[in-house]
Amino acid sequence: MTNAVRPEWVPLAGHQLRVSGVHFDAVRIQGVRGEQAAARLIAAADGDAGPVVCEATGFRWMYFLLPPGTALEHAWPLGVQRFGIAGSRTVAYIGIPALGGNTWPLRWYSEPTPTAPFVDPKALHAALL
Repeated sequence: MTNAVRPEWVPLAGHQLRVSGVHFDAVRIQGVRGEQAAARLIAAADGDAGPVVCEATGFRWMYFLLPPGTALEHAWPLGVQRFGIAGSRTVAYIGIPALGGNTWPLRWYSEPTPTAPFVDPKALHAALL
């Protein structure tokens, strides 16, 4: 993407695991439901929705990357999982693809941009309702 910006937590090549709650919080939604939420979010943001990572295999999870410390701001619908909660005893690693090259089985559904370095939690919550 021409408007993409590479945050420090995005690898230069391939993909790497990153700890949620450090650079970003994550909200995970499975399969078609996640794809529909992402499509609504992107349409509402005129294509500038912020970083959304898609898994191409298995359950086809969609990971919406939120600003750190914001995953608890909303009561998410059933089936929506959140990662990166401050004070949690569990650690979650999220796969992050590079902005270009071979990143299979991960890919960017929506890339981070200078105007949308993260997904807006309020906009995502609205897209799910």
